[in-house]
Formats: sequence, C-alpha cells, structure tokens
Amino acid sequence: MRLLILISTLLYAVSPASAQSTEVTLTPALVESGSPVLIHVDAPPGATLEGNWLGRTLNFFPARDGRGWFALAGVDVEAPAGPSTLQIYSNVAGNSRDLSRTVEIHLSHYRTGTLSVAPQFVSPGPDALKIIEAEVKLKDKVFAASAPQALWAGDFRAPVTAQPTDSFGTRRTFNGKLASIHKGMDFRASTGTPVKAANSGTVVLARKLYYEGNCVVIDHGLGLYTISMHFSRIDVREDQQVQKGDQLGLSGATGRVTGPHLHWAVRWQGAYLDPAKLLKLNLSAAR
Repeated sequence: MRLLILISTLLYAVSPASAQSTEVTLTPALVESGSPVLIHVDAPPGATLEGNWLGRTLNFFPARDGRGWFALAGVDVEAPAGPSTLQIYSNVAGNSRDLSRTVEIHLSHYRTGTLSVAPQFVSPGPDALKIIEAEVKLKDKVFAASAPQALWAGDFRAPVTAQPTDSFGTRRTFNGKLASIHKGMDFRASTGTPVKAANSGTVVLARKLYYEGNCVVIDHGLGLYTISMHFSRIDVREDQQVQKGDQLGLSGATGRVTGPHLHWAVRWQGAYLDPAKLLKLNLSAAR
C-alpha cells in the first residue's frame, strides 16, 4: 500500500513537467547567446497565448498548417549564461494553463579583433556628435513602431551572393581606443553588389547615417528587423513594402568601414541575434 502511494505521488510530481516539455518545444534545443529561437506551442486554434522571455513579450501566431502556435524570439548576443524563465500561459475555452519552463542559456565563443578606421569615427567632433545624437533618437523611434503582425513568410535568405564572415559577436577595438561588440554579419561584397531583401516587410529607414553609411532597415513585424549598412546606392524608399528577393540597393563602403562590404544585422525587440543562425533556421512550418 505504501509503495502504491509513493508511486502515485511520484507520478503526480512528474506529470506537469512532462506535459510542459511536450507542449512547448524550442528550435534550436540548445540555446546560446545570440541565438534566434523558434518557439512552438501545441495548442488548438482557438487558444489564447501570452508569453514573456528575458523581459521581452512573446507574440504568438498560428502555424501555417493550423497545428499549434509559433513565436519567433531570440537571446541577445550579450546575454549572460545561466538559467532563464520562459513564461507561457495558454487559455482554451476559459481553461488557463501555465506552460512556463526553465531554459538554460549557453555562452557562444566569439573572437576578438582590431581595426583601423578614419579618426572621425573614433573621436567625433562637436558637429558630428550632434548628428549622431539626432540619429540615435531617429533609430529609437523607428525600432519602437514595429508592425503588430508578422510580415515575413518562410525562411530568410542571405541578402547578397557573397562570402560571409564569422564576424558576429567579435569584440573589436578601433584604432586602439574604442571597444565594441560587432552585432551583425559581414559579407565580402565588392562595391556595386546587389543587396536583396531577406524576407518581406516594410522599409522603415532608407538614408545615410554617420556610422552606418547608407542604411536600409526593414520591419518584418512583431519587433523583428533586418538592418543593411554601407550601401553605395539605395534603391528603396521609406514606407515601401518589399518582398523577399527585392533589390534594396548596391553594396559599398560608406560610413565607418575599412573597405567595401555589407554589414547585415538582425534585431528582435532590442536584442541583436546572429544572422547566420537565422539563415539556418527552418521557418517553413511557421509561416
């Protein structure tokens, strides 16, 4: 009798965790700093889902085939290693469930490097500082007004046909003075290489900036943006709707650069994610 009670107690204790692990799945299963993460919740079409992770709101949308719900999220490149709480709450016909779970974040190992650039990009003068301050406010405004629905569809594609580097996350020193973390992916694209939209969305910024040079930002909805820098020519305008593969402009060497290339960044609700990992993520089942 005591044995039966013990087994029953153990089953009761294990069941909720087992149910949560099968109802919520993460891709990739091993989460690192800088990782984009596709979250799937096994819930019926009529469910209402809410979630939060690392202080950022999760926005769920129904799967393409109607089987469950997805949210595209991620972990910032500077996120510390350790356990995090992924909060997810499901409501089906008035029946609320807590599907929260602990997600271990692992550190990605990035390189260090040094670069030499024009002095004005390390120690800007008073006039340049005013320009930079105004551009910071502009970018804050742009990134605060993402579309309330997902605008992308299917997998993301590389923006250029050129060799990428593993520069994301590199700790860089400019002219021996300025240390920063490289929050994008560089492609060895010579001047004049066509740059394409990696997925559908709205162009929310298309202009020359101090550090970024000629820059194009696409809002893919729900806080997800792709950012392309250093164009020699911009071929799109702000508020323009673009589809995957549409030409945004030509690569170049404007802004803070050491030579012609394309800097391509992925940002989700203020977190900078590894573009190479986004390109490898299979999103065909989501949208």
